[in-house]
Amino acid sequence: MIAAEVFSHPPSFWPKISLITPVWNSVRYLEAAMRSVLSQGYPNLEYIVVDGGSTDGSVDVIRKYEGQIASWISEPDRGMYDAINKGFARSSGELMGWISATDMLHAGSLFVVGSVFRTFPEVEWITGRPTGFSDEGMAAEILKLRRWSRWTFLAGANRYIQQESTFWRRSLWERAGSRVDDSRRNASDFDLWVRFFRYAKLYSVDALIGGFRSHPDSLGLQNLVECHRIHEEILEKELASMSSGSGLKIFRGLSSAMMKAGLEKSWRKLVLATLPKLPGAGAAPVIRYRKDRWVME
Repeated sequence: MIAAEVFSHPPSFWPKISLITPVWNSVRYLEAAMRSVLSQGYPNLEYIVVDGGSTDGSVDVIRKYEGQIASWISEPDRGMYDAINKGFARSSGELMGWISATDMLHAGSLFVVGSVFRTFPEVEWITGRPTGFSDEGMAAEILKLRRWSRWTFLAGANRYIQQESTFWRRSLWERAGSRVDDSRRNASDFDLWVRFFRYAKLYSVDALIGGFRSHPDSLGLQNLVECHRIHEEILEKELASMSSGSGLKIFRGLSSAMMKAGLEKSWRKLVLATLPKLPGAGAAPVIRYRKDRWVME
């Protein structure tokens, strides 16, 4: 539960968060996902559920909670990213994010998101500490918090910005094209991060926001090689459009050779140690909660 003093503020004190949940035949997990959002009691939430025409009882779960959500639809779509675009087109919140029907938010995470953005008006997107849930819903994995910079991301030092823990301002969404690429079935969140990096630094928040559930039907886990291939195509296209992209291309070529030689971890450490020292390549500070307030360190 959230501390009682949180509710001493009117709903307007908290930035409006638009959160989308795309659904397709996810009845086994959907209720847990929705409850992880709604049970927080965030007072300025616009929660929209977009179902792709499920036939397994998912719609019954949505109807169970329709009095607590802003809106929902159920109609055939072209996949998860099409559903996300439909949801965001209906939304109006200052802050934005999505949580898939199989994944979950951590307790109090919407208050983390709202208070961080309220404290730092210059921050345009954030990501929390990466976490994972087991198939049964246990919070079973908490990973190292990373500092992010555009250069290290494009160089391939680390491609995994956890979508479930990432939120952004609508102003950044609009500058980056106001949509997720729905022409593909997976990896379009990666494409969105590449576009966000063109305009703003990514700030890591040392807090638990969302987690990925490892389950047998996960498209990402089933098609990891295909996801990586798409990542490479997106990165190559972005580097080709940058005046400073040639140097990063050299880094990426060396990275590919080192990975094939089984030296991926050593190479990643070298890239993370080298690139941030170049002009304009430094990572954003980490945001942490210290003595009852958020600070940058």
